[in-house]
Amino acid sequence: MKKLRVAIIGQGRSGMDIHVNNILALPKMFEIAAIVDPWKVRRDRGVEELKCDGYKDYKPLLKRKDIDLVVNASPSHFHVPITLDLFKAGLNVLTEKPLTRKVKDVDKLMAAAEKSGSLFAIYQQSRYAAYFEQVKKVIASGVLGRIVQISICFSGYARRWDQQTVTAKDGGNLMNTGPHPLDLALRLMDLPLDTMPDIFCCMDRAHFFGDAEGHVNLTMRGPKAPIIDLEISSCKAYPTFLYQVYGTQGGMKANPNDAEWRYFIPSESPKHRAEAVPIHNEDCSPAYCGETLKWYTRKWKVPPTKKDLFQSTGTSFYKMLYKHILKGESLEITPEQVRQQIAVIEECHRQNPHIWGKNGK
Repeated sequence: MKKLRVAIIGQGRSGMDIHVNNILALPKMFEIAAIVDPWKVRRDRGVEELKCDGYKDYKPLLKRKDIDLVVNASPSHFHVPITLDLFKAGLNVLTEKPLTRKVKDVDKLMAAAEKSGSLFAIYQQSRYAAYFEQVKKVIASGVLGRIVQISICFSGYARRWDQQTVTAKDGGNLMNTGPHPLDLALRLMDLPLDTMPDIFCCMDRAHFFGDAEGHVNLTMRGPKAPIIDLEISSCKAYPTFLYQVYGTQGGMKANPNDAEWRYFIPSESPKHRAEAVPIHNEDCSPAYCGETLKWYTRKWKVPPTKKDLFQSTGTSFYKMLYKHILKGESLEITPEQVRQQIAVIEECHRQNPHIWGKNGK
């Protein structure tokens, strides 16, 4: 089995804690050939532990011919310029999220990748989360009927003061956490990739110490698609379910480790018709609609092999990427899909000029 030689730009929380660990978990498929980080202590540690080359700057990678894939895990505001340089050198690139905050930059990246013949992939590994796969499976089964609304809540309580709270560094909850649930929400809506949903978005800086938003509430609607209510808040002291699915024949709640859904079968249920006059009991006393439905309840637990969310989703993504590069199998998360996501983010920024008016131009 051929090993792909990987260079990783950035040895922060993404580069080291996510990408290095995922690659080391697949030793038959990948090997780390080089790392890049401006901090000497991180660079020296990576060179010693990984037995690879280390660079202060990514520019030396542009001249190397032995690199099969470059992971761009640099700070968010460097994703576009660095990836463009890598494409000009003819390198295959996996870029961390958020890809960018402007559709025009996505188009620029896609054009550069096509011109150089390079692989262009974006790390949206949440697509492989076991709970998301289970939500899709239950919805596709039809037992919940027509899906009316899906509420997605990626919230908790946290005060922040790092670069993820600064708009000039492409911070904020929508850009930082948002690409994961937003990618999943758009896949559940299943709109054509050139179609924008109707969007209403409210943002609040809340208790973030920077100028970016710490609270996001986004509602999306599209033709023949369920309403999506997406909340990404650092102000929620009482977190609830990650997913709530509303259907005409039942509903579902889901978290990373478990899910439950209940539904009734229409053919087993009482038949009714709308009444244009007030309904009443046999003695003509006022009545309210009431019936007894036979509910079916099902439960799901995350398989033991997928309990480590970062590891299971990350290795699944890298396996997919390996098969795409070496065997020509489908790239399951495409730049076109991420472009739709960035279009939504850009519209959310436009609707919140009190936060993104200066840096959202």
